[in-house]
Amino acid sequence: MSYNFLTTKRDGAVEYLTLNRPEVRNAFNEDVIAELTRWAAAAADAARHGGLRAAVLAGAGKVFCAGADVTWMSTMVRYTEEENLRDALAMSRMFAALDALPLPLIGRIHGAALGGGCGLAAVCDIVVADEQAVFGFTEVKLGILPAVISPFALAKIGRSAARELFLTGARFSAARAREIGLVHAVVPAADLDATIEQYVGEILTGGPDGIAAAKALIPNVWSRSIDEAMPITARAIAARRVSPEGQEGLKAFLEKRKPAWST
Repeated sequence: MSYNFLTTKRDGAVEYLTLNRPEVRNAFNEDVIAELTRWAAAAADAARHGGLRAAVLAGAGKVFCAGADVTWMSTMVRYTEEENLRDALAMSRMFAALDALPLPLIGRIHGAALGGGCGLAAVCDIVVADEQAVFGFTEVKLGILPAVISPFALAKIGRSAARELFLTGARFSAARAREIGLVHAVVPAADLDATIEQYVGEILTGGPDGIAAAKALIPNVWSRSIDEAMPITARAIAARRVSPEGQEGLKAFLEKRKPAWST
């Protein structure tokens, strides 16, 4: 599949996806949104049928993603509310598709992740950031709000941090992003790729179907009470124990050997 504003590279069971608009700091417009949505559908299919087990999302040039494209925003000023609704729904579907990928998505953040760039960090399962990177839910500085990304951001950073950062629009450091759960590892720029490869290595030792099931379990359980979650979690583990992958993993453990999927 070819793209105008993304580049992809498949290396075995891992796909490396790069936002490729460095001249505008990898900012979003309707074309980028459409291409990311298409990529997410292709990646989901490859995870289920093509042996894809992890993906890494990065940005070309000096910045990961600076949010919305200025030219695109100048067009929005002339849109009706109905036209803005159409655009917002397209962007929401893109984030939802990335969030629901049945494989781990790792974010490689450098330079800045602002507005929708923070939204991309929020839908990544694992985020590794350059220690000099800057983050910000900056929408209120433009008189708007981080609405489309809010479900994903709130799931990552919680209500308290959102009250501070959504309402001020203040920029914050990678260390602060890690403190609130938006980022998982903060390293010098020179160590970004090595750190990501350590995460990839860990992922490739896990059962791909088990990882997909674990990822799907999280949003299904996190807001439920223990009593509500109990039948869901019991069925989930019972199903995995009798699945071919679960059987292989348990037998490999008992036989003191690597499971068939482990690299």
